[in-house]
Amino acid sequence: MLIKVNDMVQVMAGDDRGQRGKVLSVDRLAGRVVVEGVNRVYKHVRRSQKNPQGGRLSKEMPVQLSNVALICPKCGKPARLGARLRSDGAKERYCKKCGAAVSEISPAPSRRDA
Repeated sequence: MLIKVNDMVQVMAGDDRGQRGKVLSVDRLAGRVVVEGVNRVYKHVRRSQKNPQGGRLSKEMPVQLSNVALICPKCGKPARLGARLRSDGAKERYCKKCGAAVSEISPAPSRRDA
């Protein structure tokens, strides 16, 4: 699972197909992500001290992870992500369309000279 919080993604399937938004949260166990402005539903809330007016509250619901694709920062198109090792030993995410590095997954291992 290579999608992370604050990534720009595009919805590839479902009612909101084609919409782009920022990832707000990732549920790794369920394989779902919450995307800003996508899959909005109304939650009806009763009047209370916390919510004195009551009414309908609009909120985003999770989307299946397989239905979103990362927007590559370099080419600007939705693309799959891959993981590769750099020459210095660090692991990075990269766009499989243009080959550009997206971000680092783990840093290079530290070398100790005795």
